[in-house]
Amino acid sequence: MPTRSPENAKGGARGREILARCKSDKLQLVRFLYCGNDSVIRGKACHTRFLNSYLRSGIGLTVAMQSFNMLDQLVPEGSFGPVGEIRLVPDPESFAVLPYTPKSARLLCDMLTLEGEPWGACPRSFLKRMIERGRQAGVALKAAFENEFTLARHEGGRYVPLDRSPCFSTIGMDSAAPVMIEIIEALMSQGVYPEQYYAELGPGQQELPVRFADALRAADNQITVRETARGVALRHGLLASFAPKPFPDQAGNGSHVHWSLWRIKDGRNHFHDPGGRYGLSEAGHAFIGGVLAHLPALVALTAPSVNSYRRLQPRFWSSAYTAWGPDNREAAVRVPSKRRGLEMESTNLEFKPCDPSSNPYLALGGLLAAGLDGMERKLDPGEPALVDPDTLSQPERTRRGIRRLPTSLAEALDALERDEVLRAALGDTLAREYLVVKRSEVRGFEGKDVTFEIEQHFYKY
Repeated sequence: MPTRSPENAKGGARGREILARCKSDKLQLVRFLYCGNDSVIRGKACHTRFLNSYLRSGIGLTVAMQSFNMLDQLVPEGSFGPVGEIRLVPDPESFAVLPYTPKSARLLCDMLTLEGEPWGACPRSFLKRMIERGRQAGVALKAAFENEFTLARHEGGRYVPLDRSPCFSTIGMDSAAPVMIEIIEALMSQGVYPEQYYAELGPGQQELPVRFADALRAADNQITVRETARGVALRHGLLASFAPKPFPDQAGNGSHVHWSLWRIKDGRNHFHDPGGRYGLSEAGHAFIGGVLAHLPALVALTAPSVNSYRRLQPRFWSSAYTAWGPDNREAAVRVPSKRRGLEMESTNLEFKPCDPSSNPYLALGGLLAAGLDGMERKLDPGEPALVDPDTLSQPERTRRGIRRLPTSLAEALDALERDEVLRAALGDTLAREYLVVKRSEVRGFEGKDVTFEIEQHFYKY
């Protein structure tokens, strides 16, 4: 894909608007944010006095950061160390004033080489490549992450949930109302629009589905949701944790992905077919077939933490098998019911085995790569699961081609290493470094107790 130089891409009217907004709002700092192989959101900030220069050139970053793991350790086996630098070059369309911290704004960044080219280890550039692959096939992905997160306090050396209210209860809504209303208002001020809100099953657990967007914006929105929930919660003396399994004996936090493909030529939903099975087109079925075919490897990107696999268990409504079905919330891919009168617009698929410890650029890029492969090869997803797959006998699951998902991050990483399609989509540099970083995390938790695991994931995500 042709690359515009930072000077051409980052200047112009939008840059002038950003500088004017910084001046009118008397902003002091602008954060340049990125999400790395460890899925931790990191960044640097520049003073607004010097922003014009950094909008064009980006901020320098050591290449070593893509060899860091979530334990904040530089991985010895990694390709990147003390020598070498890239640039965090901001996307001016991602500019937003941060309502939860004083006199600050943020920009989301691509990792570019010193020559202004996409760096091979950049997750956001990977998603852009997959978007371009879809465009060449005549389709565009629209998506939204449906996040669950936990509100808690740190007391007596442990995390204590905000409440223990029942699922969907108004008691839970009431106890969380001050912080949740502020989170919702803060998101809307940044152009992210929550569609629903409810208290979920787990203690202190909230769910906040947001409006869908084009693929890149959807991934950017996920960064905004994570940052905003945590930033607002801190103002209330709380921690908003997106850890997949914040308490080992309670419900986990997912970030289910709802997605659909839209034809570029006529702007219609490529998954919608009123005469198709469950109102789904042949392309939609083939896309599911691709996702299921690559699912054991794909979860290395969508459920990428050691803690993730405490959540991906049978009968936990998070999916544990390579199954699909209509309104089946134990299937990896659910075909949701259509909204009456809005059948074409509301046709979408839900991907269940994704959690908020994922890097959204890698998760969406991997999902798109797997599904497009299914469309290219016209893969049949097989029989739909009309029951919880775990209630089927093993011989019946084998007959249907339903496989158990990896039960650990180590298993998922091995599957990713064997998956030629996903590895090729990621590219050699990103695939290798991702595997190295994530395997270091597996080793980092070996021999550690669950308390250490929960503590690390609760705070980092």
